[in-house]
Amino acid sequence: MRVVAKFGGTSLGNGERVNRAADSIADAVEAGHDVAVVASAMGSTTDYLLGSIEFDTDDADRAEIVSMGERTSVRMLKAALTPRDIDARFLEPGSEDWPIITDAHGEVDVEETNRRALALAEAMSAEGFVPVITGFLAQDHAGNVTTLGRGGSDTTAVMLGKHMNADEVVIVTDVEGVMTGDPSVVEGARNVGKISVDELRNLSFRGAEVVAPSALAYKTEAMDVRVVHYQHGDLLAGGTNIEGQFENLIDLREGKLACITVAGRAIRNRPGILNELSAPLSAAEINIDAVASGMDSVTFYVDAEQAEEAETILHEAVVAEEALSSVTVEDSIAVIRVTGGNLPSEPGMIYRALTPLADERFTVHDVISSATSVAIFVDWDAKERALELMQGVDF
Repeated sequence: MRVVAKFGGTSLGNGERVNRAADSIADAVEAGHDVAVVASAMGSTTDYLLGSIEFDTDDADRAEIVSMGERTSVRMLKAALTPRDIDARFLEPGSEDWPIITDAHGEVDVEETNRRALALAEAMSAEGFVPVITGFLAQDHAGNVTTLGRGGSDTTAVMLGKHMNADEVVIVTDVEGVMTGDPSVVEGARNVGKISVDELRNLSFRGAEVVAPSALAYKTEAMDVRVVHYQHGDLLAGGTNIEGQFENLIDLREGKLACITVAGRAIRNRPGILNELSAPLSAAEINIDAVASGMDSVTFYVDAEQAEEAETILHEAVVAEEALSSVTVEDSIAVIRVTGGNLPSEPGMIYRALTPLADERFTVHDVISSATSVAIFVDWDAKERALELMQGVDF
């Protein structure tokens, strides 16, 4: 099995942790697996280096300075692996076998990176060595050091896993995989054995520091990605398995929707009001497709066939609550959803999605976005043309 193992800064934070990392790598190699290692800067080295640049400098010099954290880590790991009879070779920008190349715009040159990564994979299998690769860093065609941005070491690992045809990428970090909640805040938080890439992407963009969102875009269906705690000590088991892959898709929901809007000042200042409105719908087995809220209103999108029943239920809530004023229904609504792994990092994506609709003077009832998708609600009779226009947008 071919494995790419990424060790985060905390997992390499001192000599004991470097030794622990080296033991886990050596165990995997001795078990007969091909292992490539990606290393972050030790501890908070990168933050220290960035904080020390209290002078004017250009991007090239800044990248060279910041790269010293990762350059040190790969040397430490290589040195720790040598006494364990592991043929380890550190790779950094400028190395002959360096795999990650960026173009003149600072974007990854996919074709060249794929070629180099495959060559590295073939060489490590044929010669039996362990490449220890600086995370976060890249190199342009002129040989200059570039970087992959925040969370770049995770991106390095999953990207290389994809281009090296790895069976698994293991992210070794300071959390025991993905947890049901923040253990420092909630009691009883436990490890989630598996989670979809879409779920984790949404959590990552909303504050969960497990795997960098930019890395998840490189996850393929065939390649496993797993997150384990550095104290676990076993690269081949435990932690949380991330399943699936992102799919770029523009999808028109088959069924007709109705939007039911409840208005009232309680929407913004009454704790629990959303539960009081949605719980009766759930009890009546009415599925809520989407929810949009404003300052003094909340809109529930439900199947048009259930609109009358839903309106009756919500009207009862309005009558029972003095701070709610009215409920209204608009039926014959269609929803088009755009999903894809790169949506959150695409500047102007929502603008591009809405511009062709605005040009043809479509009525857009709502736009609801998440970290991985955007839902656009339009008139039912206009759905085919709206879908056609959306399919012509370069997402």
